[in-house]
Amino acid sequence: DFPDWSYDGSSTGQAEGNNSDCIVRPVRVVPDPIRGAPHLLIMTEVLNPDGTPHATNTRSPLAALIDDKVIAEAPLFGFEQEYTMLKPNSTAVLGWPEGGYPAPQGPFYCAVGVNSVYGRPLAEAHMEACLAAGLTISGINAEVMPGQWEFQIGPVGPLEVGDEVHLARWLLHRLGEDYGISCTFHPKPMKGDWNGTGAHTNYSTESMRNPGGMDVILSAIEKLSKTHAEHISQYGTGNEARLTGKHETCDMNTFRYGVADRGSSIRIPLPVQLKGYGYLEDRRPAANVDPYTVARLLIKTTLK
Repeated sequence: DFPDWSYDGSSTGQAEGNNSDCIVRPVRVVPDPIRGAPHLLIMTEVLNPDGTPHATNTRSPLAALIDDKVIAEAPLFGFEQEYTMLKPNSTAVLGWPEGGYPAPQGPFYCAVGVNSVYGRPLAEAHMEACLAAGLTISGINAEVMPGQWEFQIGPVGPLEVGDEVHLARWLLHRLGEDYGISCTFHPKPMKGDWNGTGAHTNYSTESMRNPGGMDVILSAIEKLSKTHAEHISQYGTGNEARLTGKHETCDMNTFRYGVADRGSSIRIPLPVQLKGYGYLEDRRPAANVDPYTVARLLIKTTLK
């Protein structure tokens, strides 16, 4: 019931000024949690004037990958979107003292109290907005670096994870306007002895989620080890500043996996190892990664 529309692609660097119209096609419609009913938020994908996918449309190649084999395996994704709150018109992290640094990391993760947590009103307003929009948001938490937060989308399918993460990111920026807080997805917003900002992606297939699934998980990890460079090249901009082998990361030029190892590329959660089936966690994506791309690469590597 929603028509295709057009916009000025030359203003976004997606077209030339003498032929500037690009087409947007609705792919997901949700209630607008800010304006309320009857208003809607409409997620679209971008097309060329002839109706083919635009070069910047990363949703389309993911959709093209989903065939009967992929559908039979029902891949699910849980996307852990970290982000950092900044003071308005500044690169200074919210809650940090002017011209200085807070106490060392330790008391801030999942913390409570005015001396440990900064920006909770925005984080909780964002969670409520995502719920009101019908997004599959499964939680939020204050992160390791003060002023850093995370929300989780999932478990949902491959197209849904991209649609919902982008809608949730939009809502975060939009609500930040009301709270006077800017949010960044930069993978290393503060240099030094501070955690970076990632988008850990939990992934499973039907075969992984059933008894005996550990063998399937290990087989998938073996395949992922052989395509590490391809994934890293598309797992976010500036990720080299984050994936250093420190601060709960594996060096970006190294691939390794482990049970309960947050310094690995791929982590097998301890409950999964104890049960013998479940899911894996890809810890390599940066916070600014394209979620459609993560889903496409994981499906391509493990199922295709």
